[in-house]
Amino acid sequence: MNAAAYLERIGYQGPRAPTAETLRRLHLAHLYAVPFENLSIHWGEPIQLDDEALFEKIVTRRRGGFCYELNGLFAALLRALGFDVAMLSAGVGRSAGEFSPDYDHMTLLVTLEDRWLADVGFGDSFREPLRLDERGEQMEGDLAYRVEETGDSRLLMARREGGPWKAQYRFGLEPHVYADYADRCHFHQTSPDSHFTQNRICSLATPDGRVTLSGMKLITTRGGEQEERELDESEYAEALRDLFGIEVKRFS
Repeated sequence: MNAAAYLERIGYQGPRAPTAETLRRLHLAHLYAVPFENLSIHWGEPIQLDDEALFEKIVTRRRGGFCYELNGLFAALLRALGFDVAMLSAGVGRSAGEFSPDYDHMTLLVTLEDRWLADVGFGDSFREPLRLDERGEQMEGDLAYRVEETGDSRLLMARREGGPWKAQYRFGLEPHVYADYADRCHFHQTSPDSHFTQNRICSLATPDGRVTLSGMKLITTRGGEQEERELDESEYAEALRDLFGIEVKRFS
């Protein structure tokens, strides 16, 4: 792991000691620099779950990825800096109150003096690590998060101010390796039932909101205000390059 190159990729120049403050800063820097995107699936680029392949894609080629890629490589960076980190299996909350299968999402457990939930691969979710063992609300602006304990599992809940609590995902605390996620990663790359095969997505957090390409639509959120605009292919390629630093090789 070339940690210096990775830190340059995310524009990080802060402390490197394995502390909660370093984790917080790294987490934010990653979310502001590396997009959540599934373009490889639509461009016919097989996704390989190993540190070397992910480093080449995300750091060297300055691409993004989805949860297995982003959290997997972020875990490798944290380990290189001396953090105790484990990859966890999660099932994503669905509207009917059910959850997707285990290994459908990868999230991270970072153990310091306290235990922290870190996740740079879930799209529009918490921006700073959450205390895993805190049962009260953890606030980020007008968003509140809460970790609930349910037997051997934990539930990550979220709500906007005044709104209902919704389950983001359910996860266990057993550590895993890349091979454990292989079947679900293959499913998301190939199955017509996966939402990742149904639509192209590229999304990046910004200090005051988020910018997203969903299909051919550009969605910009600033200070709670959202703007949407349909793009043609030329505009799409320009937005992908200028907003995310990604060059279009081909269109699906």
